[in-house]
Amino acid sequence: MPKLCLIFSHASLYRESIYRQIDNTYDCEWHFSDEDGGVKRFDTSIFKNVTIHKHHRLKRFHWLSGINRLLSKKEHQTFLMLAGTVDLSCWLFFLRAKLFYPKKKIYLWGHGWYGKESGMEARIKKLIFNSVAGIFTYGEYAKKLMIQEGIPANNIFPIHNSLNYDEQLKLRQTVKKTSIYEDHFKNKHFNIIFLGRLTKVKKLDQLVQSLAILKSKGCLCNLTFIGDGPTRETLENLVRELDLTDNVWFYGACYDESRNAELVYNANLCVAPGNIGLTAVHTMMFGCPVISHDDFKWQMPEFEAIKPGITGDFFKNNSVEDLASKIQQWFEKHRNGTDAVRKACEQEIDTAWNPYFQMEVIKENLKFTD
Repeated sequence: MPKLCLIFSHASLYRESIYRQIDNTYDCEWHFSDEDGGVKRFDTSIFKNVTIHKHHRLKRFHWLSGINRLLSKKEHQTFLMLAGTVDLSCWLFFLRAKLFYPKKKIYLWGHGWYGKESGMEARIKKLIFNSVAGIFTYGEYAKKLMIQEGIPANNIFPIHNSLNYDEQLKLRQTVKKTSIYEDHFKNKHFNIIFLGRLTKVKKLDQLVQSLAILKSKGCLCNLTFIGDGPTRETLENLVRELDLTDNVWFYGACYDESRNAELVYNANLCVAPGNIGLTAVHTMMFGCPVISHDDFKWQMPEFEAIKPGITGDFFKNNSVEDLASKIQQWFEKHRNGTDAVRKACEQEIDTAWNPYFQMEVIKENLKFTD
């Protein structure tokens, strides 16, 4: 079994499924930061060979202690790691590898290219990307931009992203249509959801404002926020100001995945005015289409799961009027049923946004030193 050294900043819970598959496929040595990065961690003791490194931060820069000595170990010939342009330990790692260990293979896993990089950031990224054996990017959009920047296409491997696919698949096979929204709202309007943290970057005030526009046009919709966060009070005030109290449900944070499955499965549409992220994977898994903004350099890579007119749509970034229009158009087009949409959303996740797809990309493109 090939030996693989993995260096990741955080043991993020949502990555547990794909990490387990990697650990089952290769002889792995795992290295993680002791910082959670603001995301839930999984229990790293599930792996037999794990080291936790001290995380240091200096203003916008950070580094991990002890990472660079891994290069000098003879048993480490192939590395898979996350790397950022503000990670000082990675800068030194790549420099030492290029100067003293040119035969060792280093693969990166990350966003790759957004399209909004500054001059200095772009130069650092190109220097790093052109010095490694390959880059696993979250999507095709990043690959296209990287090719335009002169990075060889055959060194870029779109790997997408995933959640706890197996557990969610079990729930999908048992979840049913219920009257959860009709019981709460006491009406049969279309039901919009947002699933995730209620934060400023998500621009959820635009969603509430679009609901008011739709109401003024006679397109009546309900909106449910499944999540909590720092902007909840502001959103609640806006809902009252726009006289939408009867049509907006602040459900709150829900950690019961079976309940989340019911809420998503029975909704007609998920709307994320800010960047969409893994919300797209979560909601499409249960057949719910997604609308988000169209300025892709400010998006998260999961926007690629949205196929306009099939699994969702895009609206003009920061245009509340266009958002309202796209929601209305979606409901008018799909007024008579959503079975085709549901199947398209599920197929998108089953085909390209799950750990099995990711593992195939890794096995096909991760090469080991002889």
